[in-house]
Amino acid sequence: MINVGLYYKVKEGHEKEFESIFNEMVKAFKNSNIGFIDGKLYKRVDEPREYLIYSEWKDLESFKNFIKSREFKNATEYGATILENKPYHRIYKEINE
Repeated sequence: MINVGLYYKVKEGHEKEFESIFNEMVKAFKNSNIGFIDGKLYKRVDEPREYLIYSEWKDLESFKNFIKSREFKNATEYGATILENKPYHRIYKEINE
């Protein structure tokens, strides 16, 4: 299993929209067979338009396949309309695995 931290800064006024879309996507991903295990959304305390999506994936290959998928492309195209800047991600693996 791997964990991916995805970091976003949302345009002012789009916070609730971003949160709603996140919840819809987590439900859809859990019902698919893409290797997605779970995702949690965090809002930065001192900058409430900045978010972290902490996601769990079966393995690195599953995540890499996802970021090459049409679903990911659609999400990033839509995200460009409500995000202030380009998001980025970091991939983590548990040391004791």
